[in-house]
Amino acid sequence: MRNKEIYKEKTKETFDKQAKIYDATYYGKHASKLYTKVIDKVEGLNCSNVLDVGCGTGNILSLLANEDNLKLFGMDFSQAMLDKAKEKLKDRAELKFGDSEHIPWEDNHFDGLICTDSFHHYTEPKKVLKEMARVLRPNGSLIIGDPWLISPFKTIGNWSLKFSKGGDYRIYSKKEITELLIDCGFDCIDWKLVNLNSFILSAKIIKY
Repeated sequence: MRNKEIYKEKTKETFDKQAKIYDATYYGKHASKLYTKVIDKVEGLNCSNVLDVGCGTGNILSLLANEDNLKLFGMDFSQAMLDKAKEKLKDRAELKFGDSEHIPWEDNHFDGLICTDSFHHYTEPKKVLKEMARVLRPNGSLIIGDPWLISPFKTIGNWSLKFSKGGDYRIYSKKEITELLIDCGFDCIDWKLVNLNSFILSAKIIKY
């Protein structure tokens, strides 16, 4: 458990330091390649509200801000990143500091939830997915965009992440993340490659 806490602290330190220049960094450029696909997915959901988990500097929320009937919410583990997001979004979104393992909103609150270039930092992915399921309304949608590597490079990449200074924890195959989603109550999983090193998926939470 101590090792997992170290990864989380590395993540926080990395993004606190990068907040002012994030959009120009490797992390920011990698994430930006996913924005269009994520936005397209959100626009196809007919949501009334959306939470961005790991919202960073608020780039995707800024792109969604022109949707008049869409209430926007964001959370991040880096206060410095949230401060940048607040500068961009003003009062267009409700932003909170928080850990993805303990999402600071009540049950059944959101129609849609997005997580872009953040899931691979999470040291307890099942806890995070169960939290995402908790705050989603019945039949609510989850959209994840994240890094991907073809095997055997994924195996090598995950081994090298043990030495990551940025808090990266695990890169998932289609099979691995699909099984995680199913175990946490999600269904209707649609997984697609965006490019040679990224995927996007959408899933529905099943509640009775």
